[in-house]
Amino acid sequence: MGSGIAETAAVNGFDVVLRSRSQSTADATVAALEKSLNRQVDKGKKTEAERDEALARVTATSDLAALKDVDLVIESVVEDLAVKKVLFNELDRITADHTILATNTSTLPVIELAMQTGRPDKVCGVHFFNPAPVMALVELVKPLTASDETIASARQFAEACGKTPVEVKDQAGFIVNALLFPYLNNAVRLYEQGVASVEDIDTAMKGGCGFPMGPFALLDLVGLDTSLAILDALYDEYRDPNYAAVPLLRRMVSAELFGRKSGQGFLDYRK
Repeated sequence: MGSGIAETAAVNGFDVVLRSRSQSTADATVAALEKSLNRQVDKGKKTEAERDEALARVTATSDLAALKDVDLVIESVVEDLAVKKVLFNELDRITADHTILATNTSTLPVIELAMQTGRPDKVCGVHFFNPAPVMALVELVKPLTASDETIASARQFAEACGKTPVEVKDQAGFIVNALLFPYLNNAVRLYEQGVASVEDIDTAMKGGCGFPMGPFALLDLVGLDTSLAILDALYDEYRDPNYAAVPLLRRMVSAELFGRKSGQGFLDYRK
């Protein structure tokens, strides 16, 4: 997500400081960004000059202090509230008073991050969807503490990136994941019950509902570990059985079958 968000901002004229925990991972993220831009050049969607201009706007670093002069920070670290809390506390200490601190979380409560800072009025959610350069939607999440000015600035940024922003209150899952993950979870339940194969369930939902990919291909793309974390967060907030992760999903995460990123999930990507 970090690479995709950085690419989206850079191609739309924003200077980007891409910070990762180590210089090697920061450089690898930029390399992934460059690979994405090269594919667009090969397809005729961008010129070489446009690619080079976008890359020139991106600075890769492992130094958190490099963010001290930016106007907007978008955090996209692991979906772990404790990790994000520590990061927001550090960002609050390092960045300028006017800087908006945003999270790309898909599920976690933004208010918990806002209260780790001395500027809760300037903290919000700016949730891009994967892949960020392609997907049009951005969910703007307004916690109780966020000012109207903060949300207006986040909206202006999203629109400048060519995205369609929607505003949503700060509750688990926001709009999309609150509706999407019961569907994905129930697809796993159907498979666990032996109703149909992974391939046939995916085929049915593509052919019957016109979805671009089936639920298992989507789970593998999101990552089974991330999907489990989202379901657990949704269940913790609502206690709705639809959000209680199917045991098979939890066991696959324990087996480190995470999907595309591990090479195998519900489908095999090692071929």
